[in-house]
Amino acid sequence: MVSLGRVCVCEECIARVSPQEDTLCTRCGEALGMESARFAASLGATECTMCRLAPPAFSRAVAFANYDHEMRGMLHALKFDGVHRMAESVLGERLTAAVIKLRGEAASELVVVPVPLFAAREQERGFNQAKVLAESAVERLRRSAPEWKLTVNANVMQRVKDTRALYRLNPSQRRANLRGAFRVVDAAAVRGREVLLIDDIMTTGATARECSRVLLRAGAAKVWVATAAKAQPESLQSVVQQQVATWDVPARLIAPDGSRQRSF
Repeated sequence: MVSLGRVCVCEECIARVSPQEDTLCTRCGEALGMESARFAASLGATECTMCRLAPPAFSRAVAFANYDHEMRGMLHALKFDGVHRMAESVLGERLTAAVIKLRGEAASELVVVPVPLFAAREQERGFNQAKVLAESAVERLRRSAPEWKLTVNANVMQRVKDTRALYRLNPSQRRANLRGAFRVVDAAAVRGREVLLIDDIMTTGATARECSRVLLRAGAAKVWVATAAKAQPESLQSVVQQQVATWDVPARLIAPDGSRQRSF
């Protein structure tokens, strides 16, 4: 059992947070079912239907694991129980592994931009989980890949619209709700440069799409996206139901039995 302040995480749970093994869309990272993968292959495509019909502004999005079970519990411990050590250790390590997938594609110098929270929400929570994760991953990458120049800048963007209830909305409602939610306040920091956008989780991709659109409009050369987890379509509905039921319940224990589900 690994103690992270008020939360204990068993090593078995940590080990079960494994890299994604599905056939993924090469643009957004969404899992392609067997039939979808065959259909895409028949067209000579590697992207999901959504990315082919409505390409996102970002160049590629990567994640370490799917958003389920242990990963969901650990992210909840960070976000809702304020366990920063979760980001500094387990989640930071997983996000680092996700970012490394972009080596060879992304530029050798990147401006790392955490997805901002609405000011009132950040004040209420006391921190921005995306910023904590970004700082942890960049610190690790400075040691393991010193030739890769990544600089965290959490002041590039602001969230100017409160969009608290996103988890209750379907993809089209999310996109509509997020329109105009972000504003670049330091265009000089990204103009002509490639940006790495960091968040804890990608669900439908609406947030990443809107942030990327705003960053490119401000002059960014390209936008890449990295998250610790990606919610896949087959599990998204159960995730939403669980979040609605337990949104304000603090995390206390992550364990490989029924108590974990009750805790979150």
